[in-house]
Amino acid sequence: MSDRQYDLVLFGATGFTGGLTAEYLAANAPDGLKWALAGRSAKKLEAVRHRLANIDPRLADLPLVEADVTDQGSIEDLASATKTIITTVGPYALYGEPLVAACAKAGTDYADLCGEPEFVDNVWLKYDKPARESGARLVHCCGFDSIPHDLGAYYTVLQLPENSPLRVEGFVKSGARFSGGTFYSALTGFSRARKTLKAASERRKQEPRPDGRKVGSWMRRVRRQPVAGGWVAPLPTIDPMIVLRSAASLDRYGPDFKYGHYMTARRLFTIAGLGALVAILFVLAQIPPLRKLLLRFLSPGEGPSEELRAKSWFRVRFIGEGGGKRVVTEISGGDPGYTETAKMLAESGLALVESNGNGDSGQMTPVSAIGDALLERLQAAGIELRVID
Repeated sequence: MSDRQYDLVLFGATGFTGGLTAEYLAANAPDGLKWALAGRSAKKLEAVRHRLANIDPRLADLPLVEADVTDQGSIEDLASATKTIITTVGPYALYGEPLVAACAKAGTDYADLCGEPEFVDNVWLKYDKPARESGARLVHCCGFDSIPHDLGAYYTVLQLPENSPLRVEGFVKSGARFSGGTFYSALTGFSRARKTLKAASERRKQEPRPDGRKVGSWMRRVRRQPVAGGWVAPLPTIDPMIVLRSAASLDRYGPDFKYGHYMTARRLFTIAGLGALVAILFVLAQIPPLRKLLLRFLSPGEGPSEELRAKSWFRVRFIGEGGGKRVVTEISGGDPGYTETAKMLAESGLALVESNGNGDSGQMTPVSAIGDALLERLQAAGIELRVID
């Protein structure tokens, strides 16, 4: 791919999170990186570029590429022009497939912010094989879904003995406004529950199991967990799926790996309330007029002020056991839904550009594709990983 026009393209740069990602790249992209902004509106792209030029005047001439997911030709041209694409254009179940298909065909590395199990499973079913043949790495969940959990579990495993059965539990806690994009994707996912289950079932039938190793979930009841700092309850998001797929891909997770994933709250009432709210939203999402009404409350193109984001935070604490050793680790950072998500996506893209993948390709997790490089990059970027016990 040495003849590609760009090293990295950000697709969806005109959205809220896309704009934050563009600003992060403007401040942190290495000298000599050939990168560009892409989206469907030239006028909006120019406005983003003008904002970036205030960060670095050299970006006044940053290349802009018009591309629209409804125009497959423009998407294929975009994929063929770059080594790596990072995209914020979701919900991915509705808008993501054209770009994935183009990247798998062109041998272009791809990273997104997807937290949608249906989309991830359908990409594996349709494009894992073509991507392996072309050499493309298709890496989903490169934001708060699911890098802190995937990377934090991997970091925990690295602290434990090799070649031993391992048990890891992750406990998530945050103080932040819910991301508009995540809310939009969640409601869309709720409305597509049957399709999600169908895609998951089909993937289970076709996906090979690890050779000579066991990988599985380990979910326990609602309970108080002093190490986590409160009450914990199983959290059935895409995050534990990504952790387990990383474990299935890498022998370092040992011959028998189990993972449990939980939310943490100070009060049991909070857990009960959130559970009830999710159940209500799930029911309402099945009714199209009510779903449309709900989506008006929090647009995926909007976000909180810089002042509010500066007050937001996240923490994921892990307990790992195996080989006669027990360890407690933690990954933490600032605003998870916007600021840190933009950072994670940008650093994932830069890590893909700078690594050759050792010949691996197809659909991959953040850890299986760029785990060690991402550990270093995110720690250097201010996200803290540490052993606390």
